[in-house]
Amino acid sequence: MIASSLYIHIPFCASKCYYCDFNSYVSTGDVMDRYLDALEQELRLMAEELPWEPLQTVFFGGGTPTLFDVRQTERMLELLHRYFRLADGAEVSVEANPGTVNLEKLRMLKEGGANRLSFGVQSFDDSILKKLGRLHDSLTVYHSYEKARQAGFSSINLDLMFGLPGQTVDMFADSLRKIIDLQPEHISAYSLKVEEGTPFAVWQERGKLQLPPEEDDLAMYLLLMETLENKGYGMYEISNFAKNGHACRHNQVYWRNEPYLAAGAGAHGYVGGERYVIRHSVPEYIEESLAGRRPIVEREQISPEIQQEDTMILGLRLIKGVEHKRFRKRHGISLYEAFGDVIEQYVQKQWLQDDGTNVRLTRQALPLANEVFMGFLVS
Repeated sequence: MIASSLYIHIPFCASKCYYCDFNSYVSTGDVMDRYLDALEQELRLMAEELPWEPLQTVFFGGGTPTLFDVRQTERMLELLHRYFRLADGAEVSVEANPGTVNLEKLRMLKEGGANRLSFGVQSFDDSILKKLGRLHDSLTVYHSYEKARQAGFSSINLDLMFGLPGQTVDMFADSLRKIIDLQPEHISAYSLKVEEGTPFAVWQERGKLQLPPEEDDLAMYLLLMETLENKGYGMYEISNFAKNGHACRHNQVYWRNEPYLAAGAGAHGYVGGERYVIRHSVPEYIEESLAGRRPIVEREQISPEIQQEDTMILGLRLIKGVEHKRFRKRHGISLYEAFGDVIEQYVQKQWLQDDGTNVRLTRQALPLANEVFMGFLVS
């Protein structure tokens, strides 16, 4: 399979949220300009060295890509088009934070080919947002969303989080009502996971992070599924909901374990059965790219067994699950030849169901997804 998707990491943020372990930095405009110089060299080399087809999906993630000013935003998109050809109807997504966009910047994104925005809202409760270390408040969400509509964006995702410090089920329900009132085309919602190296992890170790009990976290997830599906949002992945025709095509590349190109500090790519990791440090990334080298710090050829494992674990995140035909075509063996004992065990537990076309998580197993995935680990 030849890659037709590209992820580009923009690692700059206005501040670092307390829960975030992404590769992101608070920086200055001149460093951002040098980063774009380095990104240009990396994209040029990547386009020359790696096999790719006209891109079906592009995703600018971060960090906060919309922290760039209008001139830098224009250059970011111009670099994409200079070194890569996009297929007709390609999906081009850009992550954004409320308060980092204005009408001029949004129009520049639209003119440069971006057709999907993803705002990190997380909550509509201002007290919760402060506890997360977010810089925006709920009013800023409304203003940024309205400007995106004015600029002509007709495919917008809003991110929510649940299981947050001080959050009750009623507070989450209120955020759900407010997000639905805005009528975005797509909603992503994730339970907080405390990651090592974050302020939250330190506070948790010291007993200073008060999270909702597990039963409340589960109640929020069940409320999320029921509420969004009743309001016309189809659940197509364990954390993602979309109106008809608006499921994120780029993220489905990951969940189907298909190849994708990646550029930018800390990005991970997957091409020709090989995973590669780009240098995390922004100064080192800039230095190596400007010296004319792709700044790759790690390469790993993925064994056939691990590829099968990845296809299964990632594919089960999708509500439709893993297709028998697709698995055999990709790996040369059947699902049951690879994982028959585990599948049969989980079918008996009513965690998986097999309709002859797909193997998928049952509804009752969705909250237990990580436990189910562990059964498919071969190493």
